[in-house]
Amino acid sequence: MGKEKSPRRVADNEALSVGTQIRGSAQKLNLVAALIRGRKVEDAMNILTFSKKAMAVDVRKVLASAVANAENNHNLDVDALVIQEASVGKSISMKRWHARGRGKSTRIVKPFSRIRIVVREQEEEA
Repeated sequence: MGKEKSPRRVADNEALSVGTQIRGSAQKLNLVAALIRGRKVEDAMNILTFSKKAMAVDVRKVLASAVANAENNHNLDVDALVIQEASVGKSISMKRWHARGRGKSTRIVKPFSRIRIVVREQEEEA
């Protein structure tokens, strides 16, 4: 009885983590995501730790979550993980108003973004 288990969204040798409400535009977040695509997890963590971009802090947290998911939920080897995918998209936008001269106002849009990181366990090459 009961509901069937939902199928995994990624392969058996992959783990996934999603950051849904990261404050900042998708364009700026994509610049940080481009730095780590296709790299080993250890190298990516070093790049994000010492990056001057403010978004790197949030991306590092999502990457750390993906590594923890791989280790604890899927029993993957942390040392053999490679970033398979780092995709960025738009999320909500807060709308605010700013008073201007002569009784007018201007709309201020404060965007949020989302990032999806998939790490894959890669076999060691001989």
